[in-house]
Amino acid sequence: MSERPRLAVTMGEPAGIGPDVCLDLVQRTDSARLTLVGDPDVLWQRAIDLGRRVDIRQVGAEGAPVDAQVGVLYVYPVPVAVPVRAGRLDAANAGHVLSVLSVAAQGCLDHRFDALVTAPVHKGVINQSGTPFSGHTEFLAELCGDVMPVMMLCAPGLRVALVTTHLPLRAVPDAITEDRLVRVIRILAHDLKTWFDCHHPRILVCGLNPHAGEDGHLGTEEQTLIRPVLDRLRQEAYDLTGPLPADTLFTPPFLQNADAVLAMYHDQGLPVLKHMGFGKAVNVTLGLPIIRTSVDHGTALDLAGSGRADSGSLLAAVDTALEMAGARALH
Repeated sequence: MSERPRLAVTMGEPAGIGPDVCLDLVQRTDSARLTLVGDPDVLWQRAIDLGRRVDIRQVGAEGAPVDAQVGVLYVYPVPVAVPVRAGRLDAANAGHVLSVLSVAAQGCLDHRFDALVTAPVHKGVINQSGTPFSGHTEFLAELCGDVMPVMMLCAPGLRVALVTTHLPLRAVPDAITEDRLVRVIRILAHDLKTWFDCHHPRILVCGLNPHAGEDGHLGTEEQTLIRPVLDRLRQEAYDLTGPLPADTLFTPPFLQNADAVLAMYHDQGLPVLKHMGFGKAVNVTLGLPIIRTSVDHGTALDLAGSGRADSGSLLAAVDTALEMAGARALH
């Protein structure tokens, strides 16, 4: 890695708050070389809407220059298909959103960037355009090839990883297989060591059912699947506690001795994390050959262009990406 970490930051849905919060990156005074990937004209217009004067300069595929200046936004241009109005979605720009993400991720795969930071996209309008899209995590996994992505959100004092991600609730039990659970735990433990300086990761594992099945009276997945997998991996020296009831796991006596929680599905663990750290939480995709972090919020169309968007999560995502890039340099 170069002395100054090179980060690609995607602008996200152009009608949402992605451009607003990306403009705040100009405030950073660290030595990272940040390259925004998106449409510079959209950024210019959003800056005008917000009454801000921002120095925006276009760059080529190599991104921000070695002598990148503090107070300048360097943008690799990927033009929108149709003009953008803050707060107004247009399915015609869905292809632009996916192109931005592909260009930035490919730059990481080609080692032109050391990490990827993503602003929020709008899943609904992308699907409305005719392109199936369940989220950044799955899109990046397909782009990166034969990998299994693991979603983990981080907030001060808590990390929550997921066995399943963007699925209807009725599809979750069938998606939790022995193979998937083993692979997710291995990836989570490996990446906690690699990226987060956890030498012997301590992981709390949720049950699937209320009260972790209550000895089979409220479901048997804990007895037939989750517990046998945990017992098998404990024999390989993994430090795993569970399966535990999710309604009591997220309490100080448990969390104070844990490096991460593994939840079985999206809304089992993330509401707790977002309650604890919304606006400061960071979404990290584990299991990829590239570093990817993201904000913990959506496009917030009602705030776009209003001056009320909070860039705290994006700034935290940049900080986390820099920490992970630094950790990789040490391995």
